[in-house]
Amino acid sequence: MKIFLAGAGGAIGRRLVPLLVRAGHDVIGTSRSEKGAGVVENLGAKAVIVDVYDREKIFAVLADARPDVLLHQLTDLNDFDYAANARLRVEGTTNLVDAALAAGVRRGIAQSITMAYAGGSAVASEEDPLDPQNIGVIALEKMLAEMPESVILRYGLFYGPGTWYAPDGEMAQQARRGELVATDGISSFVHIDDAARAALLALNWPPGAYNIVDDEPAPGTEWVPAFAEAVGAPPPPVQPGAKPSERGASNRKAHQLGWEPLYPTWRTGFRVGMKV
Repeated sequence: MKIFLAGAGGAIGRRLVPLLVRAGHDVIGTSRSEKGAGVVENLGAKAVIVDVYDREKIFAVLADARPDVLLHQLTDLNDFDYAANARLRVEGTTNLVDAALAAGVRRGIAQSITMAYAGGSAVASEEDPLDPQNIGVIALEKMLAEMPESVILRYGLFYGPGTWYAPDGEMAQQARRGELVATDGISSFVHIDDAARAALLALNWPPGAYNIVDDEPAPGTEWVPAFAEAVGAPPPPVQPGAKPSERGASNRKAHQLGWEPLYPTWRTGFRVGMKV
């Protein structure tokens, strides 16, 4: 297949491009800079320099590429700027999907999150509603659904190289400063390599939404101390309580389609997968 990968130089993109190339796919990867384009080319893809907010150029690039699949892995979370990321989910996704449809692309795959589910007492499944306050996530998923075949990958918290949850990541720095608090809130994690493998497999999955998380949702009182130990931080402060949305997610649906995480639990992943 010919794959148009938006976000080829990001944390997932850098793991995903080699997988796609080894699988025999023709990959066109986006970057916003010459430096980023060089990274994408070194990974084995054809790089194109484009800003997702440049609607006219996005249309021109996709019209020229005419890929089989639009694979949207763009995020904008520098400095924890959630407003910028929400804008990207809305405006950026709109531009990508509109351009893809104009170019005759049938299948779209996009990165979403499990943390967007509405509150509940049990781990979330794909049939559970999203929290209406997560406007950016809802807009992204609704826009992608306009494509004839749409696959939504709802990822858990990423850990591993290039993520916030890495030895040199922001959450490790917070843990070392004693700012990462262990609460009763439940989280679901996924190693960055497992996230990339899911995106590869999703090229052939039926349309729909899929939770891409490991096998063990866990409260912060369990995972935060383990993470702190893994990155050389002191034991964290503990604070009772949890937000309604901190419920974790089930990966049963993705399992049924053959996705088996290399790191089935963060317990081993924090120890052996942080620098892989």
